[in-house]
Amino acid sequence: MTAPDRPDALDRSPVRAGRPTFGQVVLALRSWTRKQVLTAAVATVVIALLMGVATVLIPNSLFMRDIPPVWWDYPVWLLTSLLAGMLVGTYVRTEEEEEKEDRRSSRFGVIGAVLGWFAVGCPVCNKIALIALGYTGALTWFAPFQPVLAAGALLLTGLALYWRLRGQVACPVAPRTAQVAR
Repeated sequence: MTAPDRPDALDRSPVRAGRPTFGQVVLALRSWTRKQVLTAAVATVVIALLMGVATVLIPNSLFMRDIPPVWWDYPVWLLTSLLAGMLVGTYVRTEEEEEKEDRRSSRFGVIGAVLGWFAVGCPVCNKIALIALGYTGALTWFAPFQPVLAAGALLLTGLALYWRLRGQVACPVAPRTAQVAR
C-alpha cells in the first residue's frame, strides 16, 4: 500500500478550488514534525522571557516600570509570545520542503511582535513615546492608544501565522526527489 492509498496519510495535494479553510490550517498544524513543535515551544519561551523581562511583566532587577501593568498586558504578552513562537516554527524546513520566501507573513509577524512589545510596555518607559510626547503626553496620548497596539499586534501576528500554516497545505512544495526525477 503506497502512502497516498493509506487513509491516515496527509494529503498535500494543492487546493484546486476555492480558498483554503481553517480546517486546512488545523491540518497543517497536525502535520508538524517534532522539530517544528520543539522550535515553536522554545521560541515561545524565549520571546515571552525577552518581552516579560524588558517590560517588567516578569519582576526583575534589570529594568523598572514607572506605571504598573494593566490587566490586559498579561494575556496580550502571552498570546503574542505564543503566536510569534508558532510563527517561528513554520520556518523550520522539513525534509520534503524547499526554501520558499513569504515576505508578507514574515513582515506581519515582525511588526506584530514589535507592536506587542510597545503595547505591554510602560508608556513612560518607552523612550520613543517619551521623546516625542513628553511624560504627560505619554500618559495622556500613548497609554490610551496601547490597547489599539495590542489588538494590532495580535491581529498581525495571527494573520502571519494563518498565512504560513495555510500555505503549508494549500501550496505545498513538491518533494526534492520528484523534482530530480523530472
